[in-house]
Amino acid sequence: MLFPVAFATTLAAFAFMPGIRQDSSLATTFLVAAGGLLVWASALYAAAKRSGRPLDLQVAVRRHHWVQACAQGVIYVWWGLYWSPVLAFVPLILGQVVFAYGVDSLLSWSRGRTYLFGFGPFPIIFSINLFLWFKPDWFHWQFVLVLLGYLAKDLIRWTKNGRSAHIFNPSSFPLAVASLVLITVGATDITLGLEIAQSQFNPPHMFTVIFLAAIPGMLLFGVTTMTMTAVVTAYLFGLAYHQITGVYYFYDAYIPIAVFLGMHLLFTDPSTSPRTESGRVIFGALYGLGTIGLVVVLDAVGAPTFYDKLLPVPILNLTVRALDRLGPALSARLPPPPELVASLSAQGRRYARVGLWVVVFFTIRGVGGVGDDHPGQYRPFWDEACRVGSDRACDYVELMESVYCERGSGWACNELGIRLATRNPDPAAARASLGRGCELGFGLACGNVEQLSAGGPFRTGPPPVEELPIVIRGSKGPVTERDPAALEALACGRGWSTFCAPARTGSTG
Repeated sequence: MLFPVAFATTLAAFAFMPGIRQDSSLATTFLVAAGGLLVWASALYAAAKRSGRPLDLQVAVRRHHWVQACAQGVIYVWWGLYWSPVLAFVPLILGQVVFAYGVDSLLSWSRGRTYLFGFGPFPIIFSINLFLWFKPDWFHWQFVLVLLGYLAKDLIRWTKNGRSAHIFNPSSFPLAVASLVLITVGATDITLGLEIAQSQFNPPHMFTVIFLAAIPGMLLFGVTTMTMTAVVTAYLFGLAYHQITGVYYFYDAYIPIAVFLGMHLLFTDPSTSPRTESGRVIFGALYGLGTIGLVVVLDAVGAPTFYDKLLPVPILNLTVRALDRLGPALSARLPPPPELVASLSAQGRRYARVGLWVVVFFTIRGVGGVGDDHPGQYRPFWDEACRVGSDRACDYVELMESVYCERGSGWACNELGIRLATRNPDPAAARASLGRGCELGFGLACGNVEQLSAGGPFRTGPPPVEELPIVIRGSKGPVTERDPAALEALACGRGWSTFCAPARTGSTG
């Protein structure tokens, strides 16, 4: 019983750490969680004492737990180097790990089982926190997520391959439940879910880092087929959509970085996914299509679309047994594999699939399917698509200009004001935006305020060089360059033809 008591005491100590003790609601949350563990431990001890039942503990270090945790740790480190809140959140993540150990041990003993002590809580907690954080005033819900994940793992089970197994991925199930609740009550703003999804694209080469971090798990546990199929499905859909419509489905990428992360380190739990390779192919394809379809559904109900990667997993978990039955039946109708492939051992086939995925990934990366410089990040692509008649592109340009205006670009405020005055006229909003541009020192906006009552004509021009760090940023991290010539070269490379040398020479002439 010293085990859960030690975890509860450690959790209480977190309340006095710098960064936590200054926030009374956060400190109280840790103390209440620690108190809950102590009450549970006391009740369990009293019951075990009365019945004479021993509480057994066994050390069980399972490879898939620490390998997954190491892969997730790599993502945290790389992400944290380019987004400072990750470092500030580390104590809160570790506090959840301590709480998870307490819950796991107490739940095992309460259910009459031996507690298997190992690295099990790490991948569950790391996975939850890669996708959703509650803000300090609401952080008690983070502990509820952990408790819900363990309760679902222990109580919601079925028989699979002749043995009892948990149905739902213990990290994705609470994430999906929380997503549904937050969407229903319209409370996404009590989380940092949107900021997490956006900031994970800040680090350079993030797609490649995620891919490389996941390789050891693929080599060891054979989940390559799911990830590869999910990525290829989403990418091919994105290509087809762009070919048909002329714009990008996910705006700034063929596959958003947070969705790509989910395809590697969220839905790939070997315990809650199909065991047959053909079943895993279908499982991966369904996840890729699920993230795509949910964007439409979430947008239709006015919910943030970043939930698209979280909601499909529990639904797919329910299909696992059916896919394991369906997969072999489909495979039987396909031509047999080449003799070389058929002669490989199970490990050899697993390594061959990873090798194929390496080739596929770097091919997609080489043709611009994933990477840091997708054209959809930048305004010029969407502005051109708007000019040729895409309403979706015009809506997105308006959104981009509003963001740039809020960040202090007078030029963007002027562009937004003109758009608000002419596209779907909203004179009050147009006047406010043009006035904001004038206040920020963009002279053309001042003149356009006076022209607003007359309905134009409105004057526009290129953004000032000093505003380029705002308007050429795209979806990556902040532009730190300040040298005018370097900024103009960067703008040219991101599609702003006004700042390319021939265009500037011509305009000067």
